[in-house]
Amino acid sequence: TKTSPPKTPDPAAEFGQWAYDFTDPDGPQLGTVAVPGMTSVYETEDPVVLIGGHFDLGVQLPDEIKDPVDLIVLCDRARTYFAERKFLVMELEENPGMIKIGAFSSKEEMPSTAKILGHVTLVQIPWLPSMQRKKSGFMEEDQLF
Repeated sequence: TKTSPPKTPDPAAEFGQWAYDFTDPDGPQLGTVAVPGMTSVYETEDPVVLIGGHFDLGVQLPDEIKDPVDLIVLCDRARTYFAERKFLVMELEENPGMIKIGAFSSKEEMPSTAKILGHVTLVQIPWLPSMQRKKSGFMEEDQLF
C-alpha cells in the first residue's frame, strides 16, 4: 500500500481572529464555527453561519478601519416568519440565490417580493487593534489593561 505524509496543519489564527480552511474549493463550503455559549445561541433551533464583510452588512466600526472586516452572522433558519425590529435574512424574487439582511418596523416596509429565510440571532466581531483601550494616565486604571 502507498502512504502519504500527513498534511501539515495551517498556522493558528492571530489571537482574537479567526481563520478559514476550505480544503475543497470546488466543493460545498461547509465547516464548523465555535461561538460563545449564551441564551440566544442555545435558542437558535436550526443554526447556520454566514460570513460577511462589515461594509456589506452595514455594521459600523471605528473610522480608522479602512479594509473590510469579516463578521460571523449566526442565523436561525427555523424562524421564517416576520418579526418587527428583528434582523431578517431574506431572498428577493428578483435576485434568486442572493440574500439580503434587513430589519423593519412593520411588515408593510419589507419588500413585497421577499421570502424570509431566517432571523439573525448573533453577530460576532473579531477583536481589532483599534479596540485596544487607550491609557488614561491614572495608574490605577492603566494597571487593569
